[in-house]
Amino acid sequence: MVVVEAKNLHYSLPVPSVQEVAAQQLETVPPRYIRDDTTSSADGFLLVPLIDMSKLVNSDSQALELQKLHASCKDWGLFQLINHGVSCESLKKQVQEFFQLPLMEKKRWAQKGGSLEGYGQAFVTSEEQKLDWNDMIFLKALPVQNRKLEFWPDNPPNFRETLQNYSEDIRRIAVSITKFMAVMLELADEDRGFYQGYQEGNFDVRLNCYPPCPQPEKVIGMMPHADMSGITLLLDCNDVPGLQVLKDGQWIYVKPIDGAIVVNVGQIIQIMSNEIYKAPEHRAVVNKSKERLFVVTFCYPYSSVTVGPAKQLTQT
Repeated sequence: MVVVEAKNLHYSLPVPSVQEVAAQQLETVPPRYIRDDTTSSADGFLLVPLIDMSKLVNSDSQALELQKLHASCKDWGLFQLINHGVSCESLKKQVQEFFQLPLMEKKRWAQKGGSLEGYGQAFVTSEEQKLDWNDMIFLKALPVQNRKLEFWPDNPPNFRETLQNYSEDIRRIAVSITKFMAVMLELADEDRGFYQGYQEGNFDVRLNCYPPCPQPEKVIGMMPHADMSGITLLLDCNDVPGLQVLKDGQWIYVKPIDGAIVVNVGQIIQIMSNEIYKAPEHRAVVNKSKERLFVVTFCYPYSSVTVGPAKQLTQT
């Protein structure tokens, strides 16, 4: 069995707010944000696979849409999902309102020593570490008993209720998508943990803010990585391109589609599918004049699910 590990998922050192740095309207980026290891983006956009949930659940169109889903997970590890039935507009508005709050108000929900939850930045482990050009708030959403409401903003006033409803919808989508994956991998009932594990699984939410940057080519919004989750669902809040996926050695923009949710295969599914499905390397870049807002939900199966290749996929 492959064990997925990551350095320090439990706390992050306090660092300056990138929104406050950007508000100074500097002509050059502070040295701690400048990266020498970034590579240029590919020109233009390739067409990222588009999957229609309404066709997946319709018996007349299901077979073809399942084939598209299967190919997307094998060849890209990522697709955009439309007609998913998730109400997104309210959450988008709440995220925008939260990041528009004064810094001292946002700091009411700041990270505390020894915890990654709350408002701040992720995975800062040393004072010399280069910093990503983003601010974020990280929250454990499901199951309910995992929540620490001391980190859940009550401003905007409806934030908690909105995020609660959104996370329940996302759980429904995660269970459905992983079940469709299991169908296409021809998994038997003995491997039902492949998808049933998400019904009582862990769902962690990260709200990301990428402020405008005077030298976007010298910074990175989020360093290249593959997610450790089962799947990750990403919601673009203001249609500003910035998510990129590594495809055939080139960084490709995932062009925002109104109402779509990006579904990203994580390392847990890569392992459980015996690497038939791929967890793609991806990153976030920033814009010179526009702020970018994103909601990322990391979906994990419940802890008793064995993370290893499904038995049927290892038989010869």
